[in-house]
Amino acid sequence: MDTSSFFSNPTSLVQKQYEALRAICHDKKPTYEVAEKFGYTVSSLYSLVRDFKNYLKEERPYKHFFIKPQLGRKQRNDYQDISNTIIDLRKKYMSVSDIKAVLDAQNKIISEKHIYNILKKDGFARLPKRRQKERNMPQKVAAITAPKPSLLISNCEEFNTQNAGVLCFLPYIKKYGIDKIIEASGYYGTKLLPKLNSILAFIALKLVNVRRYSSDDLWCMDRGLGLFAGLNVLPKASWFTSYSHRITREMNLTFLRELHKLWRDNNLLSDTANLDFVAVPYFGEDDHLENNWSGTRGKALSSILAVIAHDPDTGIMTYGDTNVRHDNESGVVLEFLDFYKQAGSKLNYLVFDSKFTIYENLRKLDNSNVKFITIRRRGKNIVNAIEATNSKAWKDVRVETSNNKTRLVKVLDQNVLLKGYGKEIRQIAVTGHGKIKPTLIITNDFDMGTKDIIRKYTRRWLIEKNISEQTHFFHLNRVSSSMVIKVDFDLTMTILAHNLYRLLAVDLHGYSHNTAQSLYDKFIHNSGIASIDNSVITVKMRKKRNLPAILSIMSRYLPEKIHWLNNKNLKIEATTFS
Repeated sequence: MDTSSFFSNPTSLVQKQYEALRAICHDKKPTYEVAEKFGYTVSSLYSLVRDFKNYLKEERPYKHFFIKPQLGRKQRNDYQDISNTIIDLRKKYMSVSDIKAVLDAQNKIISEKHIYNILKKDGFARLPKRRQKERNMPQKVAAITAPKPSLLISNCEEFNTQNAGVLCFLPYIKKYGIDKIIEASGYYGTKLLPKLNSILAFIALKLVNVRRYSSDDLWCMDRGLGLFAGLNVLPKASWFTSYSHRITREMNLTFLRELHKLWRDNNLLSDTANLDFVAVPYFGEDDHLENNWSGTRGKALSSILAVIAHDPDTGIMTYGDTNVRHDNESGVVLEFLDFYKQAGSKLNYLVFDSKFTIYENLRKLDNSNVKFITIRRRGKNIVNAIEATNSKAWKDVRVETSNNKTRLVKVLDQNVLLKGYGKEIRQIAVTGHGKIKPTLIITNDFDMGTKDIIRKYTRRWLIEKNISEQTHFFHLNRVSSSMVIKVDFDLTMTILAHNLYRLLAVDLHGYSHNTAQSLYDKFIHNSGIASIDNSVITVKMRKKRNLPAILSIMSRYLPEKIHWLNNKNLKIEATTFS
């Protein structure tokens, strides 16, 4: 078609009406001639002219013939609703990526660039650089409601997550068969939320340093946390409370026993276990509680007394119990020995504090062929007798300390008779270690060298460091939260989460000494984009200084089919943008 025929032979109805009216009104051609040319009847043309004269009375008569182009993208139907939500979330001091993750949870797909443009149009400036503590601070999000949790479906989709790093633990759960242990445990599950998905929902919160469970406005909308558990999103706080109150001590003990066998079969346990108590403060109705000393708070307070067992070589925790009372406190060591026997393991060495048990139970350990190292309580007469000992009986010993350093101490190694123990025991008095009074180490091991005995006991302080870690990173002491979790179940989940961090640390050469908090800050705390297609789930983590190290570890285990993710292959990569 040439240019002239386009105007002389119009094809569209609106163009034909325009050309006919132009010929009559502007070119002053006869009506019958125009009607014949454009295929109208004369009466139809009269009606068309009449309507056109009415159009001229309107404010914009041209709109009946010419459409004014609208610049920019077509505005979506829910644009105003999304804009209001974005503005409300920014008022909560949330970043563009945080807002994107919340909207993704509601299946409101919008790009980060579009979110930024909406905020800029409304006059919001960029957020100032914030410290990590400020970025992690929970915010109440009243503008949006989290969807109901459900099992992951097979739809192809893509979403942002602020917790992409937590998915790096999935290969460890699969490799060590932790998922099978969970499925074979006595824990509960439902058709909507099966057993494995329920327990993984608890573990997800433990692994990402959620300080208070009740601040659920953000974490229950993060699709990455839900993906970890094979769900769209995690359940809200009330579900966690109701689930934990159905769990019994026997379920937790059986679960810990199976985990113990797993660590043992993978050569992650040595022949030594360190034991210590931890006081879990409680600030509710405390009539049923006893006062216990809290080292982290420096005072005695109403609390739940728990015991934790820890391997000094790998840092793996093997046992936990929160049902300790003052009247059965001294018998805990024997209960732990029974736990080892029921798990089919043999315990050779126990290391614990002086107040852990009584001398009669030390004799029972000796009769069970279990070596132990502990501290003797220092009475005034005992200290005076040691200080009166001939100086020639003391020996200089150089022992290892932290950071590969050494310290010269004086030791007095002798055999003494303990009342209640019933026979002689080896006692090593240590001075020159920075304390005013000598430390009295007692043991039933008469063969090990003095330096090795001292070193073996000092490594017990590692468990005190790990207990501090449970208190701060895994929020073990936050049972005053409005989301009430049964403490024994919470401790069991803490032990599993702690051990997952230790498995990661073993693979990260040069970082095996790091705490869970350090590992989280350096490797796990990272956002990203998850893409789900028919057979593969690809997680692209954002660029970070330590990202190459974690990707190198992931390349050993992935891609791998994860059955609770609809049996799809999991891949973890780096994004191609900052």
